[in-house]
Amino acid sequence: MNNGLLNYLIREPKEIKEQNPLLILIHGYGSNEEDLFSFATELPDDYYIISVQAPYQVPPYGFAWYSITFDADMNKFSDDNQAKASRDLLVDFIDEICEKYPIDSKNVNLIGFSQGAILSYAIGITYPEKVNKIVALSGYFHPEIMTPKTDLNEYKHLKIFSSHGSVDQVIPVEWSRKTPEYLKAYNIPCEYHEYPVGHGVAPQNFYDFKSFLLGYLKQN
Repeated sequence: MNNGLLNYLIREPKEIKEQNPLLILIHGYGSNEEDLFSFATELPDDYYIISVQAPYQVPPYGFAWYSITFDADMNKFSDDNQAKASRDLLVDFIDEICEKYPIDSKNVNLIGFSQGAILSYAIGITYPEKVNKIVALSGYFHPEIMTPKTDLNEYKHLKIFSSHGSVDQVIPVEWSRKTPEYLKAYNIPCEYHEYPVGHGVAPQNFYDFKSFLLGYLKQN
């Protein structure tokens, strides 16, 4: 489906109420909206589940939220301007989806993987009023694409689940380990986990973040 901003897949709740919670799934670099949508059948029945496709095409079949380049020494660089544009595009998408479907705008939650996790953090810090809970899988905290609020009370409702593979060959686990410390500056509770996998989602990781979404938060 297309709402004018982004292509997406949707799983509607089994029982559509006056207002239902929303889960937005945000895929990683080179993937598409079908990737994380495989989680949909196992996620809570009362949620709208929407999986979005990134705007930039990555040949031959994938998409990205922003471009990544490497120099001659294989140092990695992100296009931060594209990342901020995608961050804002996703926030506009949240507004449009909340108008289109009977969604509780105070119960919008994000699950992001890799690039999607990096953007999820950026949305949470820049636009905390738009989200309730964030599940950030195999990503990291990238301050350069965030505009923090000066009033920390604007973060008091926000909760974050962060996880990473301990043998991730794409994004070093050391980058992810810094996240809980970053979040302390905003008084945002964070549940952090590591799993003995690479750049992917272990079954236990799925069960842990599902428990988090259902309201069981372990604060570090």
